[in-house]
Parts: sequence; structure tokens; C-alpha cells
Amino acid sequence: MSFFDKIFGNTDKSDKSDNKDTNQNGFNWNDLTELKQLDSIIEESEEKPVVIFKHSTRCSISRMALKNFEREYKADDNEASLYFLDLLNYRDISNEIAQRFHVIHQSPQLLLIKNGKSVYDVSHSAIDAEALEGKL
Repeated sequence: MSFFDKIFGNTDKSDKSDNKDTNQNGFNWNDLTELKQLDSIIEESEEKPVVIFKHSTRCSISRMALKNFEREYKADDNEASLYFLDLLNYRDISNEIAQRFHVIHQSPQLLLIKNGKSVYDVSHSAIDAEALEGKL
């Protein structure tokens, strides 16, 4: 791995295991790839909080926010469901998230959904795992 790969991450996406810059810490993301999943997320959020992380795979700031979040997030799967959105490949879903949850589209962006509503959304350097855990 080159020096720049260590700093900025490997941009070669031919390796499917690192296709979205995740799971290096065994993180258990649910991929958000279909609009109809938003209906399921709203239903699921009635029982358990849902976290959506919107990520741009071409943005170093987004990659840094994602890696920091994954390193710092300590809650287990029973406390919240985690969904990952590659917004470059699924921009239509990102647009629908903005509309349904009444948030301005940003990248990177983290939303906490409870009872079908976004109760917390942050972006860029404001994405903080500890702050999110305090709101679960």
C-alpha cells in the first residue's frame, strides 16, 4: 500500500471487498440501494432507531468522516439499525431522503430516524459517533 493510499485510502475500486470504504472494522452496514427500503426504514424506526449514513465514495472528507464514525461508534446492533447509502450510485434515494425526512441534502451526512421522522441530522465534521449514541 502506498503512502497516499494510507492517508487517503485506496481509490482502486476493483477490489469488491473495499468497494464502499467500509467494513474494515467489521462494521455491520445494511446497504440502502432501493427506494422501497425507505418505507421499511420508516416502519423499522417505530421499533428501533435507524441511522442512515450518506457517503460520497469520491470525497476524501466523506471517507474521513466515515472512517472516524466506524472507529468511534460503540452501540450494538440491538440499539440501532445502520444503513449505508452510496449517494453517487443512488442519488435518487438521497433526493428522496431529503424530501421524506425534510433535511437538506449534504455529503457526508448522518441521519437518525425515530418513529418515522429524522430527529437528528449532521454533516461533515459534525458527524460524531458519541453525540449520536447520546441520542439513541
